[in-house]
Amino acid sequence: MGANCKIAYAFVIGLSLLIATEAEDPYIFYEWHVTYGTISPMGVQQQGILINKMFPGPEIRSVTNDNLIINVFNELDEPFLISWAGIQNRKNSFQDGVYGTTCPIPPGKNYTYALQVKDQIGSFYYFPSLGFHKAAGGFGGIRISSRSMIPVPFPPPADDYTLLIGDWYKTDHKALRAQLDNGGKLPPPDGILINGLSNGATLNIQPGNTYRLRISNVGLQDSLNFRIQNHLMKLVEVEGTHTLQNVYSSLDVHVGQSYSVLITANQPAKDYYIVVSSRFTPKVLTTTGVLHYSNSAGPVSGPIPDAPVAMSWSFNQARTIRENLTASGPRPNPQGTYHYGMVKVSRTIKLVNSGGQIEGKQRYAVNSASFTPADTPLKLADYFKINGVYNPGSVSDQPTNAPIFSVTSVLQADYKAFVEIVFENLENTVQSWHLDGHSVFVVGMELGKWSPNSRKVYNLNDAVSRCTIQVYPRSWTAIYVALDNVGMWNLRSELWERQYLGQQLYVRVYTTSTSLRDEYQIPTNALLCGRAHQGLLLSSFEN
Repeated sequence: MGANCKIAYAFVIGLSLLIATEAEDPYIFYEWHVTYGTISPMGVQQQGILINKMFPGPEIRSVTNDNLIINVFNELDEPFLISWAGIQNRKNSFQDGVYGTTCPIPPGKNYTYALQVKDQIGSFYYFPSLGFHKAAGGFGGIRISSRSMIPVPFPPPADDYTLLIGDWYKTDHKALRAQLDNGGKLPPPDGILINGLSNGATLNIQPGNTYRLRISNVGLQDSLNFRIQNHLMKLVEVEGTHTLQNVYSSLDVHVGQSYSVLITANQPAKDYYIVVSSRFTPKVLTTTGVLHYSNSAGPVSGPIPDAPVAMSWSFNQARTIRENLTASGPRPNPQGTYHYGMVKVSRTIKLVNSGGQIEGKQRYAVNSASFTPADTPLKLADYFKINGVYNPGSVSDQPTNAPIFSVTSVLQADYKAFVEIVFENLENTVQSWHLDGHSVFVVGMELGKWSPNSRKVYNLNDAVSRCTIQVYPRSWTAIYVALDNVGMWNLRSELWERQYLGQQLYVRVYTTSTSLRDEYQIPTNALLCGRAHQGLLLSSFEN
């Protein structure tokens, strides 16, 4: 049997098995063409990355358990990947869309992602994960609605809007990347965008109605504060978890984070400022949009509402964001039925971020290890048993006093382990961390250094479960996480300069089992690169 026939045969068998096991869950098909295009979000023409000629890209709208089939055509002049922040890709890290798991899509080629939003609800986003492409666009919103039979803890809103906010550079992404490759740092961003606009973003509302806003910080560097003139916001969801419905006049959204709030059109009929400004930066960047009442009697007016200033305000707000224990999540049972505070922790991992130089060039590190990509995606090296690509345990699970060094950082972890991870930030900037493939319980955050006595202040009852967490300057944040998803999962800084220059690692959630109950096989259409070649793929299908 020829090579092409073998692949086709394997594909048909795999597809038939997939349909047989997942026939009850709907399929949604997308075809995306990724191109360069001229954009001017800040009044200066620059090269942007468009999806289907859109900046930002098209939104994915789905329902719990939907299968998303996304055929991505790379029409750029360099390799490209899309990752799905917050989508857990259960048992299937092959689809995660980061270089540690997935070969890039070559220029002029395409790849079809097959994702399932299994047992998930909430607000997320996608982004390009390679080559500093995120500084050029290529990002868009993801919303996962609850199934019709699952109760939601608030009435259906009149409408549902996605707001992608983020800092922005006027400089093309290739020039920014070259600056980092040459050993430098980036300057502060030039401005802030709301849905790709530096001004003029507008939300249209009807008086008396309530609306849901899904707010994601898709930027590169700055924490942002979001607020609407004369309107309060009721928080209802954070990255897939229904929250206590606290009311805020403004909300800090750190890099990579997503929130859902409800606003009610209960003010006199006119237009109001939507305001986004940078937090904890020497120069405060601010942009505005418009909340437009359908019967508006006039344009925006009055002073732009101020943002809070103190770090303590942000700290205190973060502590009030808690899980709604009685609300249903993606399943009918209340979120609070999983008593994470009663599960015995099997391992404590402490991670400290740092910066420094290697051979005269700026680098960033976790426990002194500065991540360097291997020549082959780590997940493919695992699957095909290719030796020498990386070493499990190449990054310590405790901080060291060693100088920063380059390594392909992989932290070994056992499948089904229940782990405590402490992020300690000894630097003077807010850090933001994201773990792929999992949702984590944010049990504590305090000023100073962490010690075992710090556990006395942990929230073991209603800590919010999410995938992106902040760590304030000279502070620590602790999470609990059930490592219940076999695979190779990226743990990274969401500050994109730091991520690009080494502040990331991979968590290898490992089991000796080869059962499909624990992990799916490699996709039949998997792209190959590095030391993973066609012969290995054919051999795996035959076996």
